[in-house]
Amino acid sequence: MSIENATILSNSDRWPLMIDPQLQGIKWIKQKYGDILKVIRLGSKGYLEILEKALAKGSTVLIENISENVDPVLDSLLGRNLIKKGRAIKIGDKEVEYNHKFRLILHTKLANPHYKPEMQAQTTLINFTVTRDGLEDQLLAEVVKAERPDLEELKADLTKQQNDFKIMLKRLEDDLLSRLSSAGGNILGDTALVENLETTKKTAAEIEEKVTEAKVTSKEIDEAREHYRPAAARASLLYFILNDLNTINPIYQFSLKAFSVVFQKAISKADAADEVPARVRNLIDCISFSVFQYTTRGLFECDKLIFMSQMTFQVNITEDQANDNTITLRYQNLNLFLYFSKILLINEEITPAELDFLLRFPIKPHVTSPVDFLTNLAWGGICSLASKDEFRNLDRDIETSSKRWKKLIESECPEKEKFPQEWKNKTALQRLCMMRALRPDRMTYAMTDFIEEKLGARYVENRTMEFAKSFEETSPSTPIFFILSPGVNPLKDVEALGKQLGYSADNGNFYNVSLGQGQEVVAEAAMDKAASSGHWVILQNIHLVKKWLPALEKKLEFYSEGSHDNYRVFMSAEPAATASAHIIPQGILESSIKITNEPPTGMQANIHKALDNFTQETLEMCGKEAEFKVILFSLCYFHAVVAERRKFGPQGWNKIYPFNVGDLNISVSVLYNYLEANTKVPWEDLRYLFGEIMYGGHITDDWDRRTCITYLEELMQPDLVDGELFLAPGFAAPPNTDYAGYHAYIDEAMPPESPYLYGLHPNAEIGFLTTTSENLFRTVFEMQPRDAGSGSGTTVTREDKVKQVLDEIMEKLPEEFNMAEIMGKVEERTPYVIVAFQECERMNYLTGEIKRSLKELDLGMKGELTITSDMEDLENSLFLDQVPVVWASRAYPSLLGLTGWFVDLLLRLRELETWSADFVLPISVWLAGFFNPQSLLTAIMQSTARKNELPLDKMCLHCDVTKKQKDDFSAGPREGAYVHGIFMEGARWDVQQSIIMESKLKELYPQMPVINIRRFIFLCPNKHITNGRTMRQLMSIVGLFVGILAATRFTPVRFFARMRSHVHLDMT
Repeated sequence: MSIENATILSNSDRWPLMIDPQLQGIKWIKQKYGDILKVIRLGSKGYLEILEKALAKGSTVLIENISENVDPVLDSLLGRNLIKKGRAIKIGDKEVEYNHKFRLILHTKLANPHYKPEMQAQTTLINFTVTRDGLEDQLLAEVVKAERPDLEELKADLTKQQNDFKIMLKRLEDDLLSRLSSAGGNILGDTALVENLETTKKTAAEIEEKVTEAKVTSKEIDEAREHYRPAAARASLLYFILNDLNTINPIYQFSLKAFSVVFQKAISKADAADEVPARVRNLIDCISFSVFQYTTRGLFECDKLIFMSQMTFQVNITEDQANDNTITLRYQNLNLFLYFSKILLINEEITPAELDFLLRFPIKPHVTSPVDFLTNLAWGGICSLASKDEFRNLDRDIETSSKRWKKLIESECPEKEKFPQEWKNKTALQRLCMMRALRPDRMTYAMTDFIEEKLGARYVENRTMEFAKSFEETSPSTPIFFILSPGVNPLKDVEALGKQLGYSADNGNFYNVSLGQGQEVVAEAAMDKAASSGHWVILQNIHLVKKWLPALEKKLEFYSEGSHDNYRVFMSAEPAATASAHIIPQGILESSIKITNEPPTGMQANIHKALDNFTQETLEMCGKEAEFKVILFSLCYFHAVVAERRKFGPQGWNKIYPFNVGDLNISVSVLYNYLEANTKVPWEDLRYLFGEIMYGGHITDDWDRRTCITYLEELMQPDLVDGELFLAPGFAAPPNTDYAGYHAYIDEAMPPESPYLYGLHPNAEIGFLTTTSENLFRTVFEMQPRDAGSGSGTTVTREDKVKQVLDEIMEKLPEEFNMAEIMGKVEERTPYVIVAFQECERMNYLTGEIKRSLKELDLGMKGELTITSDMEDLENSLFLDQVPVVWASRAYPSLLGLTGWFVDLLLRLRELETWSADFVLPISVWLAGFFNPQSLLTAIMQSTARKNELPLDKMCLHCDVTKKQKDDFSAGPREGAYVHGIFMEGARWDVQQSIIMESKLKELYPQMPVINIRRFIFLCPNKHITNGRTMRQLMSIVGLFVGILAATRFTPVRFFARMRSHVHLDMT
């Protein structure tokens, strides 16, 4: 802990306010003051009475865990507004005697609190947040204490001896000065003074000699201790990686106290070794894997790869700055530096600059790919790579050796293939950069291989830790917290383990409380009894009792000490959908062992999971056994399909629906009842009940409901019983067999995992994997240390990067449109002219805010303005290549990063400048370039209505899809307008036949030709623009329909189950 912090806290005139997220400061305070310290919490029972007594007696009071807002009743105490000549103070309506020995200490666990100015003026804010170097020193002491207790004991003794020497010297100096000041005129005649001076001199010399010897000994001890520093450095790094996981999901909270327990256990589990370097490597290995296991069991599957990637990057990144600062400067010893390099396995392959490039991955816009196997977007990435020295001439090599590169790119697993020519000799990180440009959909697999190469195979095996092992780590102070997922009940594991250990409801020592509807009282009573008797308590769905959660946190903390050794608490809660909706207190999460339980992924695992809900007795319970068995199996397949389609995003389902095992069980019960009550299988009734009620009851979107029914029409038909139906390509309905036979049939006959099993095109998986990898790199980039790269000579600092982006935007952004001048040169305000005015005004509204906020930030960075929270948010967005929220709120929908978004903005500005120059409607209008595309469609109707003198309310629009692109037109249409910038997803437009066809492989977003809009026509049934808006919302933006069934040869079943095409505006 910081000596400076302790000094400030002990001597501050104002009340100290400790910012202490890791609870290190409060631990020291309680140790320092002991039993005389009064610890209270605002809002707890009787806290004001304790405070009043302390004020009168002059005691020291610690108010812990305060929030950003403090009870107003304490305002007079915080401001020390004394009355009656300083002898009393007012607490609420009560006058309390004030003892001047009274001391108040405030404490908060918030890492970045925002207190009101008056609060900051009344208190002294002291930051006790642990730093990486500080934690490293603490953990080093723990390692040495475990490995070399003699060294640590000697170090402690020397430190105490040195402090005693300093105190003794100070006393001697004070005594001598006191005697000198009280001596008479003749100092030399004062025999006692002279003798005392000689004694002091002699004692000081002896102390100085001992101090010198102690320094030599201390240096030798420090050098011996430093051999274990790499283990402490690795542990410190891992803790700060854990600490940043709450940026992904606020439910991922880990305390330093819990981390220390994992650290201590890892030290004891590490393999022994005769040599110190070997032992240190074993320690590093065991600490890393123990922390990995401890963390990943509490992460969702989608977040585990993010954590592993960040861990791999940070562990292996070149530690130029760290080594210079923490080794070379601290230890001017070449041998020790070489020792550290050997132990840490310092890896020159990963540099901060290259890692930054991989995570940002800027793409050169508006380039055309010269090869047919790479898209324009991919070629933009290649061009961006080729601008770096390490990848010079990459673009030229791909053009000249296109056959080799095409073979690599089109291979099934390109991440496992060798790159052509000299490119195969690039480092692992450089190969990742190339792979991200060539095959972004394979980056999750490439990252897994990268992690395996750098950390080892056991980090990617994805083995689930047994619940019994996790239970071994629990204690009365360490509960288990289950993070719930739809369709999974993790509490079955608790009940099963409880029965093995003799804890059950029948034995009266197992309490299961489902919270909600006034069950808080029941839960508290159960915890009170369990804590005293050593029973188990399960608290289900604690997220439903928001107001009771603070009381639960206090109760858990209260019973963490002094309870029965066998007392255990298990909690469960659903994670919040957004960070702002998160309500679980930090204290509960930090003190708990977090465990996630998610449904299996993949078709095979899902069918097995669905079938596991039944038994051989279930299969034999119906009179129509053959029909019942095969329909039940088909239902299991259907359940797996609807559950797993969620991962494909909008092409799977337009919304996320909570399909669960209950739906399957009820459907099987309905199936049994209907088969027993009818002589023939009532296929139509079953399809209706399953599709409209059991599963359809969750569905709120009409097109999703139609997709669901389409599946049932394919899977529930007479051919199923006859054994002639294929549930998926290559997967026929199973023959009549027993329960074990169905499980065996799944293992033997199920084709490899692919979108075909879900009735989707392979492009659906490519899109899903690409989105997943983009999210991976974006999240890892946001988790990078704020000061990353600041010490490297080749990497600009964070402030330099922000300043560079700021200056570039300000330089390229043109002047705002002069609306008075523009309006003055128009004689007739036609509907199209009014649309142009509206778009110019909206653009001014956006660009004006961009300039204002950037100028403000520039002044703040120069120190001429105080940095506000809005300026901080803007700075973070510029650094992370994100569109600032304040800009996005005034702009159009977009998913681009800031760089691409600004390029797109300049294109929109250029279009508007061209149009506003003469207000002649462009030959082909970039419909997606509008803030409000609906306004153009309305203008088309208005113009046509005026021209033909028709009533506007009778007008509608018609769309003709042409066979040309925008550059092929030299004049506008006779009627309406040509529009471009529209793409499809899940299907493509065949220009020759003028119909919708199935997508080509790897062509995710084929462009539509120019469309002549004259009246509405339905473009496609299912309906998402790139930012996830539904087609109905798109209608209000675009108003564009095309009759799909009139423009395709596919049957409705084929279309809805397989293609589910979407139309996209090029709003990116």
